[in-house]
Amino acid sequence: MRRLFWLGIGLAVGVVVVRKATRAAHAYTPAGIADNLSQSAGGLVEELRSFVADVRAGMAEREQEIHEAFAQGEAFDDQFAELREDPRIGDREIFPEEHQR
Repeated sequence: MRRLFWLGIGLAVGVVVVRKATRAAHAYTPAGIADNLSQSAGGLVEELRSFVADVRAGMAEREQEIHEAFAQGEAFDDQFAELREDPRIGDREIFPEEHQR
């Protein structure tokens, strides 16, 4: 009975080792590498979509704030005013496309 028990344990361990070795070997075949790359690319695309969605949401929120301030007749909150007033920086480095003309 003990021999049968240890034979069963040995078979179970052997099956686990063979399955893990097969998976590891598959990971280094061209098909396995292609699978890993496609999963990585899919994850990258999803992260990029999430980033773009966050940026668009932030833009929409800021645009709404600007519209509300304009409707109430408030002055626009210029985030770059301090930088423009600094003589070392000026407008040229903040908005270079406007000074190329």
